[in-house]
Formats: sequence, C-alpha cells, structure tokens
Amino acid sequence: MLELRGIVKRFPGVLANDGIDFELLPGEIHTLLGENGAGKSTLMKIVYGLYRPDAGEILVDGTRVDIHRPTDAIELGIGMVHQHFMLVDTLTVAENVAMGLRSSRRPLTDLDVVAERIVELGERFGLPVDPHAVIWQLSVGQRQRVEILKALYRDARLLILDEPTAVLTPQEADQLFDTLRTMTEDGRGIIFISHKLREVLALSDRITVLRHGKVVGEVDDPTAVTREDLARMMVGRDVKLAPDKAPARPGPARLRVRGLRVHGDRGTEAVSGIDLEVRGGEIVGIAGVSGNGQRELAEAIAGLRRPVAGEILVGEVDVAGSSPAEIHAAGVRYISEARMREGAIPGFTVAENLLLVDHGDPRFRRGVLFDDRAIEEHGRRLVAEYRVKTPGLDTPVEHLSGGNIQKLIVARELSARPDVLIAAQPTRGVDIGAAEYIHARLVEERDRGTAVLVISEDLDEILALADRIAVIYEGRIVDVVDRAEADREVLGLMMAGGHPGSGGETAAAAGGAAR
Repeated sequence: MLELRGIVKRFPGVLANDGIDFELLPGEIHTLLGENGAGKSTLMKIVYGLYRPDAGEILVDGTRVDIHRPTDAIELGIGMVHQHFMLVDTLTVAENVAMGLRSSRRPLTDLDVVAERIVELGERFGLPVDPHAVIWQLSVGQRQRVEILKALYRDARLLILDEPTAVLTPQEADQLFDTLRTMTEDGRGIIFISHKLREVLALSDRITVLRHGKVVGEVDDPTAVTREDLARMMVGRDVKLAPDKAPARPGPARLRVRGLRVHGDRGTEAVSGIDLEVRGGEIVGIAGVSGNGQRELAEAIAGLRRPVAGEILVGEVDVAGSSPAEIHAAGVRYISEARMREGAIPGFTVAENLLLVDHGDPRFRRGVLFDDRAIEEHGRRLVAEYRVKTPGLDTPVEHLSGGNIQKLIVARELSARPDVLIAAQPTRGVDIGAAEYIHARLVEERDRGTAVLVISEDLDEILALADRIAVIYEGRIVDVVDRAEADREVLGLMMAGGHPGSGGETAAAAGGAAR
C-alpha cells in the first residue's frame, strides 16, 4: 500500500530523516514511535506532500509517486490528522472540512450537506462538534476533533493519525479503536502516531521506533513487548513512566476558588459555580474531556479571562478579575495549554522567550536598557538546568522541537519560585523523555511547598501526578477523590457525565452539583 525507501530530509543544522525505510500494508495499523524531534512528523509530512524529501522514494500500491503538495496526497487516497492543526481560525468547522473539495452545485457551496455529514460522523465516532462554530472559538481539543473529522470525511484509504486520542475519555478512545479496526477490515491502512504507550500496545499490528531520524527498532508482535520496552527503545535508556513520589505533606490552602463562573468565547457559561481548593505541597489534578470548561477555568485563574462571579483567593487575597501582571505579583504562574499561541512567541529567540514574563525585572535592566550580560547568564542557566536542547540562545523558538519548547516554558515559569502553579496540558504533544522530566519537576515543585493544579485530558498523566483528582464535566466539578481511591473506569465514566454512586447517571441528570 505504502513503501518509503531511504527517505532523507535536512533542515538547517538538523538531519530530520536519515535514510528511513517504512512500509504500510493494506488492512494494518502501523504505529510510529519516537521522541519529539525523532523525525516522525517530518516523515509523515513528506508522505502528505507538505515537505519534499532530499533523497529517497515513495511508492503507493507498488508505483513510484511524486507528492508535491497535499492535493496530490489526497488524490492518492492519503489523509492526515496533524498534531499541529491545519485549520483557518476565522472559518467555521464546515468551511474548514469543505476546503479543497469540489462542490456538486458550483459555484454554490455544499456547506449544508457538509454540515449534515459532520454531525453524522460526530455521532458515529463519538466526536461531537458544532459544524457552524468558528474555529477560533473552539478549545484545543475541539480543534483536534475537527482535524479527525476532516480526514474521516474524505474517506481516505491511507490515514495518518498524529495523537488522535488526546481529546477522548478512555471509553471513547476504545470506541475510536473499534472504528479504526473496522476501517482496516475493508483494506484501509492506518499510520498511528501516539505517545500513549498503553494505547499503542492495545491498537497496533506493528510498531516502528525512530530515534534521531533513524529507525532503531521494529516490533512485529506488540503482544511480546511491554511499555517499558518501548520507552527504552524510544529514548535509548530506561525511563520512569511514573515519577518517584513520596506521600504528599500538604499545608494550608494557597489557592481557593469559590463559586467561580466564567463565560466562554461565545458568551455562554463555561464554568458553572466551581469550588476548588489546592493546598501548598499537593498536586490537584483536573480530569476531563476537552471542552468542559478546563481552558476557561485556567485562564480565569491566570488573569487571561475575567470571571462573571466568584472568588479566586491566593492566600487571603482575591485576585478574580486582576490582570496577569497582578496575578504574577501574587505568586501565581501559568503553563498554558497553547504553547505556541500563549506560552511562547515562535519568532523570538530562546533568550527572549525566557524573559517574556520577567522583562521588567530590575535584575535584567541597566536603567532603561536591558542588561544583555544578565539576560545571557539567566538564559544559559535555565537552558542547562532544564535540559533544553537548542543550538544557542539566539535560536528562534520555532526551530525547536515541541518537547524543548515546553521545557523552556516550564523553566521560565518555575524559575520564579511561585506559590501557586497552574499547569494546563503540561506534556501534550511532547515525547516520553521530556514528559518524564516535566513530571519530575512538577513533583519537585510540590515538594517545595507549591500548590500545583494540573489540568490534563490524559488520564494516565493525572493518575501519575495527582494527590487528589477533581473530575470536571460541563463546567462543574462532578467529584473530588483521593488518588489512592481513584479507579480508572469510574473516572472515565465521570468524565463522560456519569455521576458518582449513580450507576452511570449523568451529572446533568443528577443536577451536576459542584463541590
């Protein structure tokens, strides 16, 4: 179905793909694993026509092909769901899905037909989204749903999926896997890219592991390997899949949220009367499917979104409605889920991004001018301490891998020694090695006495990090449970609206009371 022979791709100073051979057979799910920067996304962008290889050849159904652009790939029956979304923010969901497709009623559009089909696909695959919503109004997770629906809409014979389950509950992921297996039964081939080793082992027929642009391992029988085996192949060493964590020794509450109500981008209520407390020396995890108020909750605490009611107490000071600068001064730092939109400026250098929040700090000033030497020393210290892989401090951040960009953001925020840390999707889209490191730093921050609130759609991450887990659904906290008492299946049901102790009754039906 697809064969890649000796694929080479170079960027300035980087050999992204170094003679890669890869094949996909009809009716199989073949997974690509590797650290961020290993070359997985580059290789798939070559298959999809977004990059041209510097050497090597691509064969589809045994015939050598030249794929110059995505339209060539689409004509060959290749679809791709990208890790970094390929959507136009100012257009609707239906307009994005229809983009590039011929209308049967030219010059008129088929948007009404497209919208109906989107609803059908959403219901069929458990990926509900409003076809008339404008993309910029959607959460990160909802945008990924649109990317999945774009590929499903085109009914591709060969489908490339890059982290497709990030927005799904465990039960919904299982349903998607059933759908993918059904798709392979009629001869479709699927290339699956994921950092979730549990789901890779559950889904894959074959696994190919990349490291530093080369194939370093192939697994023909996934039932014969463990998650630890795969992690070792990915990074070249033993990896701790869960951080070493002593029992929490929480102190007084440092963050208290009382009766918080926040509107979303459409003006409707996204956070509905949440009460929440995070004590110094503990990690509280917010578990939930994307689009249930997590983003609005985090932005309200960080000062990026003004609440319509309620209190956000940092210590004894109510900072609800305060500016980000005022909230920083109160001791709160924020790791945003949208690292390339809110966490970093792609065209700025590493040194400039490390200074974004603290550019007014007297340590980095000489009168009205910047102190270049102090800024350089600060940057070098953080790059070394947080193991950020970069050619230099003057390298634009857009040239770094996702994992290294995230480590840079974590370095900047933790270097302020905050009293309260909000970490939204802290390891989304980063490799297992970077995730291991970020998790360890979050636990260190907890042990230092910081109140840490982790918001993640990855239930494995919540279970690995949190001392207490709060499940959010439709803007309300369904329940808060101690980690020691948490059950994956019960948490998954609550993430889908099931109310604790109700035998699956939805939170909405039970009144959805927050606690």
